[in-house]
Amino acid sequence: MTETLQFTLNDIDVRVTVDSDRMLLWVLRTDLGLTGTKYGCGEGYCGSCTVLVENQAVRSCQTPVKEIEGKNVVTIEGLLKDGKPHPVQKTFMEHDAFQCGYCTPGMIINACSLLHENPRPSKQQIVDGMENNLCRCGAHKRILEAVQSASKELVGGR
Repeated sequence: MTETLQFTLNDIDVRVTVDSDRMLLWVLRTDLGLTGTKYGCGEGYCGSCTVLVENQAVRSCQTPVKEIEGKNVVTIEGLLKDGKPHPVQKTFMEHDAFQCGYCTPGMIINACSLLHENPRPSKQQIVDGMENNLCRCGAHKRILEAVQSASKELVGGR
């Protein structure tokens, strides 16, 4: 059923008139032109489609857009503030924590959610928190290092 839905997207209030059962991924990519969020498996397993909804990592390929009515959504595009990358984006670049880059937006968004919930995770907590985002290129060690560095930066180097 077509409905007009309102939510905040990357700090901007938006209204969309769409089939309310349509998956958030397609609303973001097709209707709103935000292509940083990727289609991977379409089943919620790979994590390429991960976005933040109220600071929680959510698989947008499995989230009907009606579920985000009135909520705050952040995509990879929304992490950039005043032309500066988010600390997680910055450390991913510094550690070359990607190869092809396809999984990278979902990895970064998932890491932001993890660090929001636990600003000082142990190495094992990072491994556990990131294990549901798949990388076929084998950048896992560099991804772990990037998240560890971002954690230190976000808590002031402590």
